[in-house]
Order: sequence, then C-alpha cells, then structure tokens
Amino acid sequence: MSDHPVQGPVNPEEPDFAALLASLLGASDNPEVAKAMAAMGIDKMDPATMNMVGEQLKSMFSGGPAEPFNVELANDVARKTVAAEGDSIVGDVARREIEQAVEVAHLWIDAVTDLPAPAGPVHAWSRAEWVDQTMPMWRQLVEPVAAGVSTAVVAAMRAQMGELGSGEGLPAIPGLEGMQGIDPSALMGQVEPMLERMSGTMFGAQVGQAVGALAGTVVSGTDVGLPLVPSHGVALLPANITIFAEGLEVDLTEVRLYLAVREAARVRLFAEVAWLGPQLVALVQAYARDITIDTEGIESALQSIDPSDPEAMQSALSNSLFAPEPSPAQRSALVQLETYLALVEGWVAVVADRATIKHLPHPGALDEAVRRQRATGGPAGQIFSQLVGLELRPRRLRDAANLWAALESKGGATARDSAWAHPDVAPNAADLDDPLGYVDRFMSRGTRDEMDAALDALLSEGDSEDEDNPGSPQD
Repeated sequence: MSDHPVQGPVNPEEPDFAALLASLLGASDNPEVAKAMAAMGIDKMDPATMNMVGEQLKSMFSGGPAEPFNVELANDVARKTVAAEGDSIVGDVARREIEQAVEVAHLWIDAVTDLPAPAGPVHAWSRAEWVDQTMPMWRQLVEPVAAGVSTAVVAAMRAQMGELGSGEGLPAIPGLEGMQGIDPSALMGQVEPMLERMSGTMFGAQVGQAVGALAGTVVSGTDVGLPLVPSHGVALLPANITIFAEGLEVDLTEVRLYLAVREAARVRLFAEVAWLGPQLVALVQAYARDITIDTEGIESALQSIDPSDPEAMQSALSNSLFAPEPSPAQRSALVQLETYLALVEGWVAVVADRATIKHLPHPGALDEAVRRQRATGGPAGQIFSQLVGLELRPRRLRDAANLWAALESKGGATARDSAWAHPDVAPNAADLDDPLGYVDRFMSRGTRDEMDAALDALLSEGDSEDEDNPGSPQD
C-alpha cells in the first residue's frame, strides 16, 4: 500500500478540487480571480507576501499526513519574532560570566540544601537558542489543544458547506464554475485534509509568535516554572538579564548571580524530584485535552473577519477558540497545576534567599523584583493564556514560600526538602491555606528516612501475606 494518500477525488466523475484550486492560484490574469481577490482585499498584499501565501496554499495539497501543530513553522515564526525584536550571538565574555555565576551559585546552594547539583551543562543562550532548545517541550504541551482546534475548524467548515449547498449542490463560484452543483459532502472529503493542514499552520504560527515573544522576557531556561531545558542543563540569557536589571539600582553582577542561584536551584529540584517535571507536563496536557472548543465562536469568526488583515484573523480566532467555562476535570487540573507551580517557585525563592543572604547585599530587593514580574502575569501567565486559554494566578507564590519557610523553621532544610519525596506527601492547595497545619502533620510523619523505612516495612508485610496465602487474588 502506498504511504501517500490519493491526490485526486475518489469518484472520477467528481471534479478534482485540489487541481482546480491549484490552477486558480496560478491564474493571476483571470479577471474573475482578480475581482475575488480585490473583494477580499488580498490584492493589496505585496508580491513577496502573495507568493508566500500561494506557495503555502499549494503545499496544503501535497501528500503526507496532516499534523495538528506545525512545529517547524512555529520554530521559524518564533525565531523571526525574536530577530524583529533584536537578538545577538552570546560572546565569549558573556559566556564566561554566566559559567562563573553558575559555578558560584552551586557552591552557595550546596550549603542550604541536600539536593545535589545535576551533572548537566551550563548554557549562555541567545533568545533564538532558547527558542530552539525549548520548542520540543512546547510541542508536547500544546499538541493536545492543537488537535482539538483542528477538529473544531473542520467541523465549523463542514457546517458552513452544508448550509451553502442547501441540499442542491454548490452554487456558482467565480473562477470555479466547474464545481457548481457538486455535493458539498463529497467536496469536504477532499477539503478536510487541506483544512487540517491550514489549522496546523495557523496554530503553529500562533505558538511561534507566543514563544518568540516569551523569549524576549525570560531570564533563564526554566523561568516559566517548567522543565523546558534538556539534560538538566542550567541556562541563562545574558541579554534579558541585562534588561531585567535596568532600573533596579543593583549592580548587574549581583543580579546575574541572584538569577543564576534561582535557576540552578530550580534545575536541582527538577533533577532530584523525579515525579515533579512529568507531573507538571501531564497536568498541562490534561487541561488542554479537556478544553471545549467553541465551534460557534469559530464559525462566527470565520464569517466576520477581514481576510486582508492577518492580525484581525489571529485575534478573532484566538478570542473564539475556547469555551468560557472550564469543565470540572479542567478545574481540578488547574488547581493542581497552579499549586505545583507555586510550590516550585516558593521553594526556589526560599532556597535562593538562604543561599544569597550572606553573600549578596540586595537579595530581598531582587526577590521582590521577581515577585513583581510574576504579579503582572509573568512569562508563565503569558504563554499559557495565549496557547491553551489557561490563566495562572500568581497570588499563591507567597503562600507557598511561607509554607516552605515554616517547614524549614520547624524541621530544618532536610525536612523542607523531604516534602518533595512523593506527590502524596507534598503540599496541596488546601495546605497553602493552612501552612502551619501542614507543617504539624508533616513533622508527625517523621523524616524522609523514617518514611522510607515505614514504606519498606509495609511492603514487606504485604509480601509475607502473599506467601502465607498463595491463592489470594493479586491487584
């Protein structure tokens, strides 16, 4: 069997829509085509843009499966967004400054946590490098919702085609008279693959713009609170650190060291708490998979937009994709996701404070600068809102920091870090409302070693019972 789908119509008596439209795209001297283009405002585009649009449309008829998210386009758009805002290769001096800052950060963190430093590399990235290195993880996060959007776009177009045909076949279309009277459902069989590719292209462009804009604000690889950097590397963006330091009245070297401590601490956490990164990713995907696509909103947007205004098209679709009310499953995933993101950043804030308090003159001011950035939405709030319609509330960050500080005060750094041993013992949303109650309950469980010993004993008892009752059912 061929790996490529049939390019023509299944029924040879039906017109080949792909061939007709491909021919139409090349017929710039067709007066009917010219009128249609003028009516849509497409004739106002410059020749280079017109050629690009034509090539993109033609490529949609090429063979191969349609992807719900065009990651190559997303990466290309993100890099062009970065280039438009300004970017440059990181020089040797800046690279050495980052490497030295991370080396010092590890030494300071070693004194305040038992979590070891991972053996991952140190990176000094430009904005474009951050885009390239983190795009694989963005793909994992957004593909579930991209698939839902693709399905909804096809459904919306199917509904419009049904109304257009009204049971009597398609009316005359200027420049495509050969399609008059054909069955809209038969036409959709050829159009659907194209629509899926169009949806993947649209979503890829949207993701690319969002990630490209984000690259202009993040100061480190995992600044959004997710394990975006491969191999537990510690990555910092020198150009963005310089921008972050503007107006703080704090020496740039101190800002660089403080942000290096935060990033190195966050990477340690993701490296040592094996369940944390996958759980965060799974929660984002669970929220995205259960998104209800607002099909009526998409239909309305498709009918009302001006095709000559790409920004209006993107804005209309972005505002129409998601149903306004999250489902119960989404609410549950959202609460868990917000809680874990707050716990990560709260733990990082406490560890960074303990690591820098004796070495830097302004750790409090720098912590407050980071909090202000988070309070205005921050990188995570921007990206989730644009990509999956998910708003993150920063208010829980202070609650989480208070909880970790209280636990540390009662049981030391060992108790504080032991709370990450398993998701069942880690704090939850209710614990952020009652941090002292959580501290009392956690300390009553004992240390991490004691909990491990108790778990081993419990498992041993289960094994003994199985040996005594060989016929007992197994879970």
